[in-house]
Amino acid sequence: MQTLFSLQGKNAVVTGGSRGLGKEMALGLASAGANVAIISRTECPEVVTELEALGVKAISVAFDIGDIANHAQLVTIINEKLGHIDILVNNAGVQKRHPSVEFPQDDWEFVMNVNANAVFSLCQKFGKPMLEKGKGKIINLASLLSFQGGLTVPAYAASKGAVMQFTKSLANEWASKGVNVNCIAPGYMATEMNDALMKDEVRSRQIMDRIPAGRWGSGQDMQGTVIFLASDASNYIHGFTIAVDGGWLGR
Repeated sequence: MQTLFSLQGKNAVVTGGSRGLGKEMALGLASAGANVAIISRTECPEVVTELEALGVKAISVAFDIGDIANHAQLVTIINEKLGHIDILVNNAGVQKRHPSVEFPQDDWEFVMNVNANAVFSLCQKFGKPMLEKGKGKIINLASLLSFQGGLTVPAYAASKGAVMQFTKSLANEWASKGVNVNCIAPGYMATEMNDALMKDEVRSRQIMDRIPAGRWGSGQDMQGTVIFLASDASNYIHGFTIAVDGGWLGR
């Protein structure tokens, strides 16, 4: 059973891995034996130190994933520093809040570019050598708003709906070629992105009252699921979105 969930000798990429859910998932992958490349806007040597303390190789690459034109160069850099990538976790994302009737077009395009366009491009760029090898794991971060509409976040809801849907499309094409493409949909997590919600006493209480688990989630709650989807334990799971939400969607 330990072998089934082991990532020993595997190489993983985690976008947005310098903090929050991305950092915790990177630590989870490393604890299972994977070498990890962190992609973030700035280098994060302190996270590299934490990862290396788990006995794996780790690197940090400063890159704006919204710069889609240079994704091929990013893949080359990571392959040169870490080696062939076996696991891709598309975690990085952005959020903009405005009433829908006033939502700026620039903010809409910014959110869609980072959360959907860039994720699809990275699936393509890292997925191609996985397909050539006949094995690989791609884990995209969806959201509760892949299922629901939310309030004042139409671009975020649209982008996360797109991620869940094109994950299914990729799985339909790539499952028979040995590459698993799946999603994790985090629930309400105590992260910087949700800081405004947590500080809103009324909305925060409404959210808490609906979560059967009775608490906001944490980055550690993501680790078991990302290890599972990155390991051989999930080899027959394709195109599925696992909600890590404390029971929110079942309420």
